[in-house]
Amino acid sequence: HFKSLAVGQDVTLRCFSKHNQTTFYYWYKQTLGQRPRLFSEFYKHESQGRLNNDFKNDQRFQLENGDGKNHLMISNAQTSDSGTYYCVGVYSYAYEFHEGYSVLVEDSSSYIQTSVDQSSSENIHTGDSVTLNCTVHTGSCDGEHRVYWFKDSEDSHPGLIYTHDQCEKNNNMQTHSCVYELHMKNLTESHAGIYYCAVASCGHILFGNRTKLDLTGDVLVVFLLFLLWKINKRNNCTSTGTQTSFTVLHVCS
Repeated sequence: HFKSLAVGQDVTLRCFSKHNQTTFYYWYKQTLGQRPRLFSEFYKHESQGRLNNDFKNDQRFQLENGDGKNHLMISNAQTSDSGTYYCVGVYSYAYEFHEGYSVLVEDSSSYIQTSVDQSSSENIHTGDSVTLNCTVHTGSCDGEHRVYWFKDSEDSHPGLIYTHDQCEKNNNMQTHSCVYELHMKNLTESHAGIYYCAVASCGHILFGNRTKLDLTGDVLVVFLLFLLWKINKRNNCTSTGTQTSFTVLHVCS
């Protein structure tokens, strides 16, 4: 299920068991770029479930438990509540996912924008080094965020190559701007491809502008050397041809 709501609204994530033998109920929450975390647990022979980890200290979260149900109620929703929620039931040592909710809490005053600043027209040669920059503008959304680098090439599907969450603030930019750098040394043909910067923050994941890394410089050099060799060979054939036609056929065949 998908739930979209504004900051301050309430939402109830409903979960019913499909089996009467279900003994334990759990809620898990997964935010973008993070592992799933145990949110709550409920034992059917108890009167009420309990919240876990940091969620147990937040009065905005409540559980509605009973025979075959495990509802999670969120009041006064915040952007940090965005994520994917899973309801899991356990019976006979078997885990079953009953319900899944993708929750998006939006704040009209917050925004996040990403951009990748790297020219695709640079003449890059094998053995050179290059730095790809990803500038993140978080606006009023100043929560935790993580940056991912993906690479896409003709030989393989897009894949994650690097991730980091340490912000390197640029003094020339606004307070809520960070610059992330991806350094690559001793470039080879395998580094050629299209690179994407993705930012996960405040319930969103956004991709920046693509950066094409094309190692065409060495190909041009090889072509020019080959062309010079052909010209030189043709000149040699022409000069030899003034001596005897037999020699020309032998050298230039």
